[in-house]
Amino acid sequence: MAHIRVLEPDLSEQFSSPTLVEGFPGVGLVGKIAADHLIEAFDMVHYGDVHCTGVPHVAVYLAGDSELHSPVRLYGDPERDLLVLQSDIPVRPDAATDIATCLGSWFEEFDVTPIFLSGIPRESTDGEPKLFGVGTNGATGRLEDAGIDVPDEAGLISGPTGALLSHAVESERPSLGLIVESDPRFPDPEAARIVIQRGIEPLTGIDVPVDELVNRATEIRQAKEQLAKQVQQADEESTQAQPLRMYQ
Repeated sequence: MAHIRVLEPDLSEQFSSPTLVEGFPGVGLVGKIAADHLIEAFDMVHYGDVHCTGVPHVAVYLAGDSELHSPVRLYGDPERDLLVLQSDIPVRPDAATDIATCLGSWFEEFDVTPIFLSGIPRESTDGEPKLFGVGTNGATGRLEDAGIDVPDEAGLISGPTGALLSHAVESERPSLGLIVESDPRFPDPEAARIVIQRGIEPLTGIDVPVDELVNRATEIRQAKEQLAKQVQQADEESTQAQPLRMYQ
């Protein structure tokens, strides 16, 4: 049965219309790197395990914890009214809709405003990666207030993040999406930094220390390379944005 197993029930009462940052693996592992960094930087509490239909039936163990958990987990920081969705594995495209439906009902129950993250393959290495934002059900006003650019061309978002955004459109739930240019071949900590500093910070009003992310860029890239290879091998499974001109 699809559900979210809450490990810290007392934490639920401490949130008030929280913001959630989603971190499914995708192009450049941008969402994954950003989500992992937020959890570590704020020493976030392991709030719950996601047991939605579509989550692969594997168990993971975490450092310093002998208890087994789902590969998709939720972490919370009530002081900042912040939740983070962490995923250790890619999700199949045919499972993404089930996960979106499962999480969507939970978003509604707790009045969660999700920020979905996606990389779009970067065509040029000149300058910093570009970032732009999209949204649903009136949430786009927050993007304008935060000074986040609108897309300069048409495109689509696929994978689990695309399914979650599609569910938000269909159910008329407010949500935000941040799309950043990123390396399609390797983990991209620099793109994750741009997402955090130019997207998540202004949208949430939370200051996020990123020095560790910058200083450990090489180490992070090496540590995530195996997952990046898995994402590349199952390209249709990964979260990514791509211009619609590819289909025209």
